[in-house]
Amino acid sequence: MIIYLHGFDSTSPGNHEKVMQLQFIDEDVRFINYSTLHPKHDMQHLLKEVDKAIELSDDTSPLICGVGLGGYWSERIGFLCGIKQVIFNPNLHPQHNMEGRIDRPEEYEDIATKCVTNFRDNNKGQCMVILSKNDEIRDNSGVAQELSPYYPVVWDEQETHKFKKISHHLQAIKAFKQQN
Repeated sequence: MIIYLHGFDSTSPGNHEKVMQLQFIDEDVRFINYSTLHPKHDMQHLLKEVDKAIELSDDTSPLICGVGLGGYWSERIGFLCGIKQVIFNPNLHPQHNMEGRIDRPEEYEDIATKCVTNFRDNNKGQCMVILSKNDEIRDNSGVAQELSPYYPVVWDEQETHKFKKISHHLQAIKAFKQQN
């Protein structure tokens, strides 16, 4: 089973395309929608929905993946639910770059303080990061610097922020999903 979390733009047709591409790895791909506007509510909702999906699946190696804001949530929710994560161009600090777009960006700061201290130390090897060199939204060199001590980072030479095509990374994602 693969759980897919959309980015800030939940209605982008690219979400459907990514779900279809992920079905080449596992036919059981579940799209979980969330508001993007209310971080504390989103966290509770995502924890509940991901936990329910895991409980209803017999997959011994489920995976959660997301793009942008979905990458932010995939890393945290995946860690809290004990499953592997693949994150594309994750928005690591929405409290700083989402002001004016969400109702309470400060809730992201509160979520960070409520999570396990240094959770990435405990999550080492459980997350794969795929970053675009052509991300038109933000410079991913800072993301790579922040995450590379904990997770493998793969650079993509072609895709932009929304990562329309993930097909050339499917074999690596499949291998990561199956790895013990």
